[in-house]
Amino acid sequence: MTEINSMKELLDSEYIIKDLGPLKYFIGMEVARFNKGILLYQRKYALDLLEDTGMLGSKPCSTPIEYAKKLVSSEIGTPLTDPSPYTRLMGKLLYLTHTRLDLSFSVRHLNQFLSKPTNVHFEGAKGILRYLKGSIGVGVFMPADSDLKVKGYNDSDWAGCPHSGKSVSGYCFYLENSLISWKIKKQQVIARFSVEAEYRAMTLAACETQWLLYLMHDLQIDHPQPVMLYYDNESAIHIAANLIFHERTKHIEVDFHSIREKVEAGLIYLLSIPTASQVADILLSL
Repeated sequence: MTEINSMKELLDSEYIIKDLGPLKYFIGMEVARFNKGILLYQRKYALDLLEDTGMLGSKPCSTPIEYAKKLVSSEIGTPLTDPSPYTRLMGKLLYLTHTRLDLSFSVRHLNQFLSKPTNVHFEGAKGILRYLKGSIGVGVFMPADSDLKVKGYNDSDWAGCPHSGKSVSGYCFYLENSLISWKIKKQQVIARFSVEAEYRAMTLAACETQWLLYLMHDLQIDHPQPVMLYYDNESAIHIAANLIFHERTKHIEVDFHSIREKVEAGLIYLLSIPTASQVADILLSL
């Protein structure tokens, strides 16, 4: 607190600042403090968004996007004469994903069509707003009793983009039980095999792992143990742990084998996610 107060005094002497006390609201993000932890959410921002778009009285829906409709290109539907309302809406929804992990995929998917949106894409965006109407207070809860240990979950959807055939990678990282980082990203190249897509997704998560450890080091937080990275593809785990290049992996770019270096250095420890049958066997044995 002595260092914090000194910094406040220094800033006040240069810029004349005001201490507003404990953080409660900041640029659309709300902070609720409880004995069990902190909740980050954007309820007011979401309500203002629904009111601005005229969707405040809309009927809620259970999912943010109907992926079966195949919103995959700008060739479906009628092009919008003025795309600016669509682009502004997607920008606002993108900011909402700072505390809404459940919106990340649908918003990322519809953001692909900003250059040539159609009425079908606009209806898809309105579907996100209807889902938002039914989950207005959802946010990210960070328990107060979490240990400072990083763990991550990683997966990919092979050829998940019907339009380009590219795979989609995704990960989320926790500081014990507190969600601190997540991302969904389309891969740059087309993966020939599912294991290649899984391996690329694992590499993306490995880079985020390294960045989080650098951040903890800057904050003088020690993390002596390897980061536990959970994955559901045994083949990708074997490729990352095996020192021998197989014939089936030679077509993968060399830079994607950086995950192997991090495993060898003890930075990451890969674990398989148990299947439903394995979980059932474990519960029966208890």
